Amino acid sequence: MDRRTFNGIVGALLLGCHHTASAQQTDKVWRVGFLASGLRPADGSPPAPLRDELRTLGYAEGNIVYEGRWSGGRNERLGELARELISRQVDVLVAFGSPAAEAMKQSTSTIPIVVFNAGDMVDTGLVASLSRPGGNVTGVNDPAAVLSAKRLEILKELVPHAKRVAVLWNAQNYAMTLRYREIERAAQATGMTIDPLGVGEPNDFDLAFAAMNRTRPDALMMLTDAFTNLNRQRVLDYVGGQQIPAMYEFATVVRAGGLISYGSDQDDIFKLAAHYVAKVLKGAKPGDLPVEQPNRYFLVLNITTAKKLGLNVPQPLVLRVDEVVQ
Repeated sequence: MDRRTFNGIVGALLLGCHHTASAQQTDKVWRVGFLASGLRPADGSPPAPLRDELRTLGYAEGNIVYEGRWSGGRNERLGELARELISRQVDVLVAFGSPAAEAMKQSTSTIPIVVFNAGDMVDTGLVASLSRPGGNVTGVNDPAAVLSAKRLEILKELVPHAKRVAVLWNAQNYAMTLRYREIERAAQATGMTIDPLGVGEPNDFDLAFAAMNRTRPDALMMLTDAFTNLNRQRVLDYVGGQQIPAMYEFATVVRAGGLISYGSDQDDIFKLAAHYVAKVLKGAKPGDLPVEQPNRYFLVLNITTAKKLGLNVPQPLVLRVDEVVQ
């Protein structure tokens, strides 16, 4: 056999192996597990922006399957649901919120976990550091200290007479409690008084409203997780009826009638999380993927609500608003 014939045979064999490997890779169906504390959506699927971004990255119907689980606000079920997802032999787990992330981390140390909307991931113990997460967890961070101080500053700018601010948060969510403490710290530096309104059960909202009836705050800050979001309309109805200005974390609450919010765009967060999922599916180790933070935060103001409250929005604040809700 001459050299040319030999090389041709070897080349054909290598090409055949390449095609086989490519076919195996193409035929692979990836399984993505998704866990959240909120209500199960009607379609039973993870958020559309997450799936849409993964589709643009090459993971579309046919080569990816989603397994979604939602606790309906009952965090005590998250551990069971996490183990259920693991039993489905998923390739990667996606956690929406701190309680879901904690449940996943406690349930597996081997399956990669991508986390978002879970607060400060270092302070909550989800990762060792932002630059080198270590372990099997990575994702998108929420810098609570900086954001808490900024939200309080904006609220003070909008409501200059505010001296007493009530803070409503899910006291059973450690990430939210850390965020509350940052607000307390920021308030001390400005001489403001904070009224803590920790909730954990639906009936606690009535207790919080009663506390504000006894000692009326000048303004309210609501920290948003799955539990408080499920009850957001009760908060909106109360502050609207009592004419209490309120600061929120996400624009969705402002679009529903809330006064003002300062935070990341949720669609952007979903897209960032999708890129982490894609990297993991391509073989990257979560512990080697630095935790990212959103590139931008948005100030959203409901001008109709501001008028109902009789607020004179300062022009410098108006110029910084990214979205005005009518």
